[in-house]
Amino acid sequence: MKVAVSASGKDLDAPIDPRFGRCAYFILVETEDMSFEVFDNENIALGGGAGIQSAQFVASKGAKAVITGNCGPNAVRTLNAAGTEIIVGQSGTVREAIERYKKGLLDTTSEANVTDHYGSSGSAPDTGAYGGAGMGVGRGGMGGGMGMGGGRGMGMGMGRGMGMGRGMGMGGGRGMGMGGQGMASDEELSFLRNQTQELRRQIEALESKIKSLEKK
Repeated sequence: MKVAVSASGKDLDAPIDPRFGRCAYFILVETEDMSFEVFDNENIALGGGAGIQSAQFVASKGAKAVITGNCGPNAVRTLNAAGTEIIVGQSGTVREAIERYKKGLLDTTSEANVTDHYGSSGSAPDTGAYGGAGMGVGRGGMGGGMGMGGGRGMGMGMGRGMGMGRGMGMGGGRGMGMGGQGMASDEELSFLRNQTQELRRQIEALESKIKSLEKK
């Protein structure tokens, strides 16, 4: 069975690239014997539609499952239509992810775990690690500027409402805010928990990349 993994390098010991549509490489692994093929992701610089194009590409290569860090709505819809399993929230190396998959330790999903255009130019760090998901604490207090956005680094500061303008998180000012009316306490708690999990994944991916670079 062929499984496509978004990767930041060209072998099985490369860290998983948390971006699906704009990952550096796709590695297609045959789970039976761990043989693999590597493909440059030609969609990385697209102005739009990278998720759809990437999903169509891996499906055309016969991938029955996709393992990645984050997958947006457009890519998810395309993969679902192709009958391709989707596994998100993964970090570590490609080899480790495939081993977890073969042992049945990974759960599939039919829903996106990030917003549209996640990881696009201007919203993802230059390291290729992650586009931003942060909190903007602004004029409306908590919820006045909570949103998913992109950025160029993690900074602590005051926000301005929607998204991440000058706020806490990874600012770029393109957030999908839920501002104005604030968030209910349960929604806020759920949001913060998701943010905590996302930050943990980011840290794991960065630590894995550091270890990989130290071995070279």
